[in-house]
Amino acid sequence: MRQIILDTETTGLEWKKGNRVVEIGCVELLERRPSGRNFHRYLKPDCEFEAGAQEVTGLTLEFLADKPVFAAIVDELMAYLEGAEVLIHNASFDLGFMDAELRRLGRPRFIEHRLTVTDTLLMAREMYPGKSNSLDALCKRLGVDNSHRQLHGALLDAQILADVYIALTSGQEEIGFAEVEAPSTGPAVATVSFAPVAGERPRIAAAPEELEAHARRLAHLTRPSRRAGRRNTPRRCAGHGPGGAPPPRARPVRRSAGTGWCRARWPG
Repeated sequence: MRQIILDTETTGLEWKKGNRVVEIGCVELLERRPSGRNFHRYLKPDCEFEAGAQEVTGLTLEFLADKPVFAAIVDELMAYLEGAEVLIHNASFDLGFMDAELRRLGRPRFIEHRLTVTDTLLMAREMYPGKSNSLDALCKRLGVDNSHRQLHGALLDAQILADVYIALTSGQEEIGFAEVEAPSTGPAVATVSFAPVAGERPRIAAAPEELEAHARRLAHLTRPSRRAGRRNTPRRCAGHGPGGAPPPRARPVRRSAGTGWCRARWPG
């Protein structure tokens, strides 16, 4: 599975006002681990920064003056992204700017290329409804270290979002992208590999004498028992009435002289 965390920095908040992309940062994950094959470019915007945008990114027009324009890196970028799941936090913002840049070059929209897009902000809102789900808020909630994030930078934010994404989807034990698992101190466990057997599965047929012995055994098990017919028949003992119930036993009675009552004598 190949995933790419993407982030952009721009000259302002709205692409509709003519703002441009000035930085693109991407972090590649292979099987949820960083491959080290990242993509990072600064871009010359050919427009001014909006008020406050420079303070957020720390970038200046002087720094970007000798950087390539978007048209010079678009083929390299789209080839890098091809076939991947692209993870973006608040994807509508970044996609709006990417589509505007592609439209200037007469190219299809970002999502019309051979890739898929997942918005991690929507994922976070489903998991934490009613709470702040900015990148900084998620770092604090999930224990992701972002103390080195003094300014907004596309590559730095993509690296932080990679940690946040792992925490969102599979727990904090994977944060940090441990590349080498600590050796176990317990006893060694043998690993058995069950390779598929080529060809038709073997068939084992019973010998004639085995079939005959099996038939005799079944006949014996299905034969009615001679005792089964009288198992539930009540027994009759001497002196017992029908159904085996004993007859009532008379108790001798002695009348006391001069009294109006009788004293019962129990048997024995």
